[in-house]
Amino acid sequence: MSRLAATAQALESRIGERARRLPSLADELAIEVTPAELVAVCRDLRDIPELAFEQLIDLSGIDYLEFGRSEWTTEAATTSGFSRGVGLEGTPPPQDEPRFAVVYQLLSVSRNARLRVRANCAPGEPPMIDTVTGVWASAAWYEREAFDLYGILFRDHSDLRRILTDYGFIGHPFRKDFPLSGNVEVRYDPAKGRVVYEPVSIEPRVTVPKVIRRERTRPGASPGRKRDG
Repeated sequence: MSRLAATAQALESRIGERARRLPSLADELAIEVTPAELVAVCRDLRDIPELAFEQLIDLSGIDYLEFGRSEWTTEAATTSGFSRGVGLEGTPPPQDEPRFAVVYQLLSVSRNARLRVRANCAPGEPPMIDTVTGVWASAAWYEREAFDLYGILFRDHSDLRRILTDYGFIGHPFRKDFPLSGNVEVRYDPAKGRVVYEPVSIEPRVTVPKVIRRERTRPGASPGRKRDG
């Protein structure tokens, strides 16, 4: 039995209905757990010998606000091009999931296995979820980063404060509704002898490349082989 199959079997037998297997395009394992079960499942993922995910190697927030929406109206595009060029501009599709989620990347050193865990935050503002610092101490700074960039509150975190943005920064820059150019710009004012904050002078614009790629057959190539033109 392969290592991937063995890990999947251990997840099924030891975690059971507390986790849902997520589809994956690559040869990897990914599961989703409910916010109420997050800490208990993470502790089992660490302590059960057949799983033994001793390390949390990364943690990130996700904002699904405009999931599935395209910035450009295009006529045609290949699946190998910019995927966000496929589709039409307009109202984002209805959200089947809560807006914010947290993803945990786990590593089992002893078993040479990896696992991705996703948990949705409780609905409402601000988004909230339990801290996993009691399971993996490395989560402390990762959770501060997710709080800073997404505004996700981690319940029972001992030192939840910003870690990347400047003092007095307003908003959370990785949220999909945060303007790409920000809300203010700064410059040094010689007359005042200090840095001053002013409204942004850059006009908002779409920054996703508008790429349309139509498939065509190369001269002399078999009909089954195509490339982007």
